[in-house]
Amino acid sequence: MYVEQIMTSLGLSDLQFALAAIGLVILTLVAILNFKYARARRQAREQSLFTDDRFGREPSSADPDIGRSEPSFGSTSTANSIPEKFTIDPRIDCVITLRFDEAIAGSEILEEIHDWADSQVQATARWVCEGLNADQDAAEDWEGLKPGSSYLELQLAIQLVSRRGAIGVLELSDFCSRAQALAETLGSQIDMPSVNTMLESAKELDVMAADSDIQLSINVLFDEPCPWGNFDALMRQRGFKLARNGRQYEFYSNEGLVFSSADLDPNSPVSQLTLLLEVPLVVQEERAFERMLAEGVELAQAAHGRLVDDNGINLSEAAVVSIRQHLDLLYANLEKSGVPAGSSTASRLFS
Repeated sequence: MYVEQIMTSLGLSDLQFALAAIGLVILTLVAILNFKYARARRQAREQSLFTDDRFGREPSSADPDIGRSEPSFGSTSTANSIPEKFTIDPRIDCVITLRFDEAIAGSEILEEIHDWADSQVQATARWVCEGLNADQDAAEDWEGLKPGSSYLELQLAIQLVSRRGAIGVLELSDFCSRAQALAETLGSQIDMPSVNTMLESAKELDVMAADSDIQLSINVLFDEPCPWGNFDALMRQRGFKLARNGRQYEFYSNEGLVFSSADLDPNSPVSQLTLLLEVPLVVQEERAFERMLAEGVELAQAAHGRLVDDNGINLSEAAVVSIRQHLDLLYANLEKSGVPAGSSTASRLFS
């Protein structure tokens, strides 16, 4: 009854009153979200000040083997304002270009990017900034920003997809907004793709990556547990290297990792060895599966074992033929997608 009196006094119909109520709910939700966002930013700044990590870089847990340092929008580190050096690739990056009427000092750009990074919440996607050196005698046209150099153009790029999945709409929108703000601060022209277009590209790329992110395994089941000392000697004899963690063995070729073993317990005899191959990360020319299969056979013969599938059933020739056929198709799809196995683009996409 009270509600009807309010509607009558305001001259609102049922529809108008319902729309007004919905609008009030939306405004309330927006206020709550803004409060939470502001609180998260405040906590991030407080944490950054507490740790005082302005000159440190920490390795990323996403790829521990290379100890890669990941950039983060929430970091206060000057070093982290410019992430690890990698080649910008439009196939997997959203690339934004800034063009200046006159060359601008690298120190000024670095200061703006530093402030930009300070004001943002934590992000997960890798990003990079490169500048077109105004010095015609420079060793490289495009390079990582240097305080003592001047630049005619900038390229800001953020990776659209990794093994974590496709970039989120909020993260990509925030990156584009920051790039736009940077362009306005530096007085530059900006060439920026549509956020919706980039999100669609990210979804398509993520589907391709999910279909191609294949890990092959070969299991060697020993008739009797092999003492660790004997097993270690055998693995080293076959050219394997014990990993830093002391629980895995790695097989290298041409200074690159080809395949590795699953975790083992160095304090216990080895009953089964599993060899693992990350297919997209090794060039096809290495014939990684054939080499892993051959090593599995040699190890089985030397230590009295047999090759089995994941169900403990002897690995058949028909299964091997099927794997080879699937591999040929996988390599072809990766090549067709512009991300050849073992390429630097594949290493970024599948990490």
